[in-house]
Amino acid sequence: MASLRLLFAATLLIAGAPPALAQAFEASPTFESRRAPVSSVQQTTTTVPQRIEQALYEQASAAWSGGTGEAAVVRLFYYGRGYRPAWTGNARRGELIAAVEASREHGLAPGDFAIDALRQATAQSGDDPQMIVRRDLLFTEALARLVRQLRYGKVDPSSLYSTWNFSPPLGVRERAQTLGDLLEAAALQDALAALAPQDAAYRGLQKALSRFTALAAAGAWPSIPAGPTLRPGERDPRVRVLRQRLQAEGWLAAGEAGRSGDKRGNAAAHGNATHYDKALAEAVKRFQTAHGLAPDAAVGSSTLAALNVSAAERVAQIRVNLERMRWVARDMSADRLVVDITGFNAALQLDGAVVWSSKVMVGRPARETPVLLDHVQHLVLNPKWVVPPTILREDVIPGMIQNAAYLQKHALRIVDRSGQAVAPAQIDWSSARRGGFPYQVVQESGSRGALGRVKFSLSNGYAIYLHDTPSRSLFRKPVRALSSGCVRLEKPRELALLLLDDPERWNEEALAAAIDSARTRTLPVGRHVPVMMLYRTAVVADGGDGAESTGTVSFRFDIYNHDGPLLALLDRPLRGLGPEG
Repeated sequence: MASLRLLFAATLLIAGAPPALAQAFEASPTFESRRAPVSSVQQTTTTVPQRIEQALYEQASAAWSGGTGEAAVVRLFYYGRGYRPAWTGNARRGELIAAVEASREHGLAPGDFAIDALRQATAQSGDDPQMIVRRDLLFTEALARLVRQLRYGKVDPSSLYSTWNFSPPLGVRERAQTLGDLLEAAALQDALAALAPQDAAYRGLQKALSRFTALAAAGAWPSIPAGPTLRPGERDPRVRVLRQRLQAEGWLAAGEAGRSGDKRGNAAAHGNATHYDKALAEAVKRFQTAHGLAPDAAVGSSTLAALNVSAAERVAQIRVNLERMRWVARDMSADRLVVDITGFNAALQLDGAVVWSSKVMVGRPARETPVLLDHVQHLVLNPKWVVPPTILREDVIPGMIQNAAYLQKHALRIVDRSGQAVAPAQIDWSSARRGGFPYQVVQESGSRGALGRVKFSLSNGYAIYLHDTPSRSLFRKPVRALSSGCVRLEKPRELALLLLDDPERWNEEALAAAIDSARTRTLPVGRHVPVMMLYRTAVVADGGDGAESTGTVSFRFDIYNHDGPLLALLDRPLRGLGPEG
């Protein structure tokens, strides 16, 4: 037995598997090799377990992975069961096929799990050992691939985000153990479904996927032609198309009463189909609110663009966001501060309940707010602002080259490493742009300071944090991708009190007094919560306190154009399964 372990570990290392995996085979007592009794069917020159073992050796030597990286999980799974076949009954194979079919409900593709090959293999009968081995490996690899996609997602998020630091997938040993646990479950399909996120928001997005898939299958809704902004009270031939478009998605009930006063609610019966009436205006407002637009009932370019997105495109958008939810599900604790980048809002949840929410401003497209998992280290009252490298390089230095009064205009000053002031006139700004800048540019605290009165320092190395802002009027804009990457909060003081979590010492009056003193102070947080900066372009709100979704999908504009690259990877076919894939 010891020699078998050493041989298999050496094979894995030769095949390029991580050393830790080979060591797991050699050292782990969890996966003891358990040889099955040889049945009459297996009494040939080579038994089925031996054939499975040989196939896995050959696959390891060829670095076979079926395109998913789950080959090591499969090898360890079989090693732990003494290479005995795992799919000897049609009932269990049928359960996996049903689960693969149901992967559509999660926005996944049954083709990734070789659904046709699984059906064909199930239809085969007989006791040919080679066929048994091929079928067993096919089903196990399909199961391993499905487990990974349901629990962690199909796409590796680190391939899209260089800042990605959310929890990685569990190790090979744990995932191999999961395969064994699933095959022992009373109902395989239910056990697999339980691996996906279980929160109400995910289930709501699944329902939305089903609904928009049906809408897309029923045929495209009409596209509204371009033209001048449509406003309530006007008459325009495009109003008829607008009415049809909103009815197709359910924002306006068919025959809903207009200003005509027709008791049957049939506006068209009175020739009012082209009249932009009150009922239609209310439907447009509901649509605008759900899509993050100003609910003014005016159908201008932004509202028109949202209306003209097809049902099929919405299906793709929902699939992309189901994938994003799978990426972060394991980090969704009962206490969390979520910054919704595309929704331009933030919410603090404590013990599972939302206790604070606020409008926010996030980075403009040229300076994106990154997707991050972080935490608040401390608060700073009346913070000074040290201009970060990107703003220094792209704003301050070019600004000084163009206008010698740039620093004065923005209340900025230059200091050396010892904190001594440096006169701007002493600096060759053109050379600074080319060869680096040995000084700091700082802004003193105050009501007009860029960071406002409160800063929430995070632990990341990208100079990204949350902060107050003196530019309060900008929160009235519906689209607030306006910052240089940091997150500006509309209601920072309420958040500060919740994170300080010391009501005897820090209440509203005490915090206001400390801020009014104009003294810069650093305060430790009393409540440590994860900070999650998430990029989501389709969200279904839950009913509150863990209740089921309200059913309304909020589609957001893809402000950083992240959906396209993710969708391309999500739709990329994976290599076939099994040793012949």
